[in-house]
Amino acid sequence: MTTQQQIKHPLNNSQSDSSSLLATSDIAVIGGGVVGCAVARRMALEGASVVLIEKAADILAGASKGNSAILHTGFDAPVGSLEWECVQKGYHEYLEIRDSLNLPLLKTGALVAAWTEEQEAKFTDILKKGHANGVEDIHLLSRAEVLDREPHLAKSIRAAIAIPREYVIDPWSTPLAYLQQALENGGQALFNAEVTGGEFDGRHWLLNTKRGQVQARYVINCAGLYGDILDQKVLGASEFTIKPRKGQFVVFDMAASKLLSSVILPVPTERTKGIVLFPTIFGNIAVGPTAEDQEDRDDASVDQENLKALRAQAIEKVPELANIPVTATYAGIRPASEKREYRVSENSERNWITLGGIRSTGLTSALGLAQHVHQLLTNRGTQFDAIAEPQVPRVPNLAEHRPRDYATPGYGEIVCHCEMVTEREINAVMDGPIPAGSLVGLKRRTRATMGRCQGFYCSARLAELTKGMFAEPLGVGEADD
Repeated sequence: MTTQQQIKHPLNNSQSDSSSLLATSDIAVIGGGVVGCAVARRMALEGASVVLIEKAADILAGASKGNSAILHTGFDAPVGSLEWECVQKGYHEYLEIRDSLNLPLLKTGALVAAWTEEQEAKFTDILKKGHANGVEDIHLLSRAEVLDREPHLAKSIRAAIAIPREYVIDPWSTPLAYLQQALENGGQALFNAEVTGGEFDGRHWLLNTKRGQVQARYVINCAGLYGDILDQKVLGASEFTIKPRKGQFVVFDMAASKLLSSVILPVPTERTKGIVLFPTIFGNIAVGPTAEDQEDRDDASVDQENLKALRAQAIEKVPELANIPVTATYAGIRPASEKREYRVSENSERNWITLGGIRSTGLTSALGLAQHVHQLLTNRGTQFDAIAEPQVPRVPNLAEHRPRDYATPGYGEIVCHCEMVTEREINAVMDGPIPAGSLVGLKRRTRATMGRCQGFYCSARLAELTKGMFAEPLGVGEADD
């Protein structure tokens, strides 16, 4: 079976048929965020038959679509926690596989910056915790050393802790690469297939979705913002409750890139890691996220008051940003719960594992969580035959610091001039192994519409190139991205 056949494309399979059996597999992974994609990849490589079930038309439709894209070292994770363990394992596995998958890495390093005496007083505990977490290379920098490294920072900086191995990665190509590798090694993906219920007969699950049924021996709940609801719906109870936390971001124009080379971290609080000022893999400088608790799990809107406050905080730290226009704003919703730690649970009697409450560090820890799932299954005697020579796909590069497609002749035309996205790139995505299911999906695969004009000039041409391929009409400049 080819990869193209393994994907149930949303437009070709949009009719609901509760009596049809869409897939039979060893593992059903529910949720197409970064954690779900990583789990699907790991279990496919371990030799299991895998199906990823996503309720939206594309991957990354929930919490994973909006984050700061930092590859965390885990220096500030709870010592000895599952989060720390998964961040460590995920960090190292990402470094091991990124070249083979063509995933970028921007070696920024990070600085925990103190702007007040009170913040600086917390440095001793931060250093102690970092060293306890095995991040031995973090160290203090004086004000002069900080400004020597980052001369555009406000002169009111007092000191900083340097974390040399905190990097910036591509938040969108990374999970895409994970899922593509799962598919190229025998996996399947179902879109527009929200899980509505299920029954366990003692050996197998029969999951009901809005498109049909899926049979699986084991179910891994990676449903993110809806993880607790899924447990409640299918198992009848949940061990945690999601407390959605919105984070808004402001993105400055690429002209800001010369003003900052490091990730600038705040001194964290018990509730949040705080507002971060950071370079992006796409050549911008961004600031965020806010931390706004809300009831709505889907409201990723932005508001002027918070956006103005974010911009003001960025300018306070890097004064020259006052002269740089804002290119975009967006918000993500973190699946926080009533407790700070990850909410990972195993219902061994019913072959069900839940990965819940995966918040800020999820992009880094996803690979580690996938290893954890495999270990939980191994501990209960589940055996698969790992693939000896797995297929290793290479995803297109979107990073600004590496060669882009427009630099190679034969690209046809430049479709998105703000981000220099080519016709060849658009066609490759729509004809590729995981075609975009929406305009924002196309954006995450190519950078189209994410530049200065936010799709004002290129949307008409994109509509021509993708005519009939999306279930939803093209829109311009969607607020959630």
